[in-house]
Amino acid sequence: MIHFGTHLAVPVLVAAAFYRPRWPQAAAILLATMLVDLDHLLADPIYDPERCSIGFHPLHSAAAIALYVVLVALPLALRLKAVIPHRATVRTLHLVGVGLLIHMALDLGDCFL
Repeated sequence: MIHFGTHLAVPVLVAAAFYRPRWPQAAAILLATMLVDLDHLLADPIYDPERCSIGFHPLHSAAAIALYVVLVALPLALRLKAVIPHRATVRTLHLVGVGLLIHMALDLGDCFL
């Protein structure tokens, strides 16, 4: 139960701490990324408290996590090129990447317990 609570509390705390001007919108996006756990529906059994999600589920794989890192870095990469055509879209993609990385970090913590 603590695990699920952290998946709700941590994104809201991150939004409040780092995205203060628009924290409610940021929190909503970060919380929406918790839907990444839908890939658990592909597993048998769907839920196994002893299983480490990282590396087991498709959206928790190393390749997926690399994509999430790219999403976080996207605004920086575009800023270096001085080309940010759709600032709101880039900001949203950044937040999606942040939310997914938060999720992966929280799930990784379960792998060591």
